[in-house]
Amino acid sequence: MVGPVGGRSLTFAQRRVKRAGSVPALPGGLIRPIKKTRIAEEIADRIRVLILDGTLPPDRPLPGERLLAARFGVSRGSIRDAFRLLETIGLIETRHGQGTFPHELDVNRLVAPLASILTYRRDLREELLDVRRMFEPAVARVAAVRASDEDLADLQRILDTQRRKLAAGGSAIVEDTAFHAVLARATGNRVVMRIMETLNNLLIESRKLTLRQKGRPERSIQGHEAVVAALRRRDADAAAVAMRMHIDQIAELLRHAALPRSAKRRSS
Repeated sequence: MVGPVGGRSLTFAQRRVKRAGSVPALPGGLIRPIKKTRIAEEIADRIRVLILDGTLPPDRPLPGERLLAARFGVSRGSIRDAFRLLETIGLIETRHGQGTFPHELDVNRLVAPLASILTYRRDLREELLDVRRMFEPAVARVAAVRASDEDLADLQRILDTQRRKLAAGGSAIVEDTAFHAVLARATGNRVVMRIMETLNNLLIESRKLTLRQKGRPERSIQGHEAVVAALRRRDADAAAVAMRMHIDQIAELLRHAALPRSAKRRSS
């Protein structure tokens, strides 16, 4: 991974090239000869940073393979491999006859590959739950102090819809996701809202997995109701505890879902 850039500018100072006129200057101090062994990954990381900080904007094509290969001091094949990596994670696209362009940045595009990995990597799922334990009780605590009447009404409408869908035997994944989004909105903090949006996108697969389990939808609603009840009382401590218990319950359901069938029968 590329470390912090620090005080260095991401734009090149004009420097003399040994072979005059052979390689024109390009924006981005991260475009320089590669010395590490993981060449394609390192190139992709440096280009990624330049895309994310806006040095390489989405409305202009990336420099060509030949130019990048010369600036990085690598083969054109390494540049093509780096482009394939960036295309896989949704950061660039090739437009026929126009060139290769950075994508407009979008949370869904950036987290979708990680969300797919989380489906199969139990260790990462557990670490994501650990992040939720750190983050979401704090969100509930602040929401208890800042939530407006409109926020509380929206949360109640979500709970009512969850109840109706549960009674009809339907899925309430949309409402489960919306609940956490509205809770983040109730903090009035746009960064919290953005982080929660990212978490919600990463949690889609785990919610599909746990909400299919017997009793899980009912327990999910009960967890949400406990949080809302604390919010209505403006009890920040109780809201944080209720959210922590809700996440711990999800963790237990995921653990049970990962057990072999024989182990599930013994634990039931």
